[in-house]
Amino acid sequence: MKRILFVDDESNVLDGLQRMLRPMRHEWEMVFVRSGAEALVALAEQRFDVMVSDMRMPGMNGAQLMAEVMNIQPQAVRIILSGYSDQELILKSAGLVHQYLAKPCQAEEVKLIVARACALRDLLADERLKQLVSQVKSLPSPPSIYTELLKEMDSLDASIRKIGEVISRDVGMTAKVLQLVNSAFFGIRRHVGSPAEAISLLGLDTVMKLTLIIHVFTQFDRKLLPEFSPDALISHSLRVGLFAKRIAQTETVDSETINDAFSGGLLHDVGRLVMVVNLPQQYVRMRELAESGIPSDDAEREAFGATHSEVGAYLLGLWGLPKSIIEAVAFHHRPGRCMAGGFSPMTAVHAANAIEHELQASPDRGAEPQATFDMDYLSELGLVDRISVWREVCARVADEEPA
Repeated sequence: MKRILFVDDESNVLDGLQRMLRPMRHEWEMVFVRSGAEALVALAEQRFDVMVSDMRMPGMNGAQLMAEVMNIQPQAVRIILSGYSDQELILKSAGLVHQYLAKPCQAEEVKLIVARACALRDLLADERLKQLVSQVKSLPSPPSIYTELLKEMDSLDASIRKIGEVISRDVGMTAKVLQLVNSAFFGIRRHVGSPAEAISLLGLDTVMKLTLIIHVFTQFDRKLLPEFSPDALISHSLRVGLFAKRIAQTETVDSETINDAFSGGLLHDVGRLVMVVNLPQQYVRMRELAESGIPSDDAEREAFGATHSEVGAYLLGLWGLPKSIIEAVAFHHRPGRCMAGGFSPMTAVHAANAIEHELQASPDRGAEPQATFDMDYLSELGLVDRISVWREVCARVADEEPA
């Protein structure tokens, strides 16, 4: 049974939560407290899976409480539920909180978000990795992208379009921007899957504040793992994103599917970054296993207890990104394991990743692609005959890519 802690200083709100969540008492063990101090006492006595707190409370606000929770019980999913719209405080909590819910909030929405958080915690069986991913505030970015973003923001002719283009080229920045723009506090009632659209909705001032507060993204320390190239991974991710977008455009005119295909492709290997940055020695072990002939998924599971697809999907799910993007990340190697039917962003990302590996394989060295098509999955969708079309459009994208 999952254990959930709710914190709110307003008795009527807390009583309302307790009332509307009563039907869940057979699935969740729920504790309701009226202050940050009471919450800390509860945290000292019990281990919680999910923490839901109001933002503005006397004595200790939600951001301060979540910082304590991160230290005391880093494995807990941290959710802010509040009607307080002070963007400065919200932005300061961006690295501490996994998801936001705005008051007033319907019972079904609260149940859905908390249930989803519980399901995501079950995605990874390794408790050590759950704790690791729960503590991840940001993802590494190459210094060139970081420098370019700051330079663009400081320029006299800074524009949303130009900054959107810079952020669209980076895995970590895309993840954090989409997390923020899809949170309830910004009042955007429609799904946002495009980094450029997210920037235009948040505005330059908000992006600048977010950049300063979380220091954009942690830089990868090359001394930890000299043989790992973050630039190569970023380049691969960008190509997969561009390929997935172009593949989606050949199959649909739906802009949401096209945008999510691009974002899913850009973020599909985000779990690899988490593994490398936080567990470099295990990553070396995984590479040794893979080079000995063990399939990459099996090598990752033996070294880490999970695959990079699972770790990436878990992290992005905690951050509240759209389901279609999470599915694309979780199942980009094995889409047949997902229950979704029909062409989707996941389909585009799966195909794009396979094609990008095909293009990178060296025939002269006898190299084989590291990712292949799931033919059973594509056959079930009736899309096998589309592979040649996808290869052609992706080849054109690769030819257009600047050297």
